[in-house]
Amino acid sequence: MAGLVHIYTGNGKGKTTAAIGLAIRASGNGLKVLMVQFLKGAETGEVAILKQLGPNFKLCRREEVKAFFWKANEEQKRNLRKYTHELLKYCYDLISTEEWDMLILDEVMGAISVGFIVTEEIVHFLKNKPDKLEVVLTGRDAPEELVEIADYVSEITLVKHPFYRGIVARKGIEF
Repeated sequence: MAGLVHIYTGNGKGKTTAAIGLAIRASGNGLKVLMVQFLKGAETGEVAILKQLGPNFKLCRREEVKAFFWKANEEQKRNLRKYTHELLKYCYDLISTEEWDMLILDEVMGAISVGFIVTEEIVHFLKNKPDKLEVVLTGRDAPEELVEIADYVSEITLVKHPFYRGIVARKGIEF
């Protein structure tokens, strides 16, 4: 079975949640899932449960990443760039073993939009990925080049969000 490419994009809440749902389905069916989170490192509810999926699921992220990009100082941004490149290289090394059935690049669009990853690198990867590898990309503002390559593109639209009424992120719901 040839692996396809999925994109979850848009300004609405739920892109990572959708990718995790797909990962749980795949893992539950015996597929090996590798999830790489860019620009994220804070402890969230999903991390605890994902660790329970066992050897068929591996989550790669940098725990040192605590600040949102737009709140980070210059040193933190330099570190974020370095961590992004380290995670991407680690991901490529793992994928080259061809033991993984699904790869999730969570918030890869964010890493592209801040200039840490160039779109062409992801295009090249997708065109040369192992044939059976299912790939899921998440994040706002998916570049058109990636949309063209993808087999599935879901745009999650923001219609209403409590943030705009001053309600802060709630544990168990937003993180």
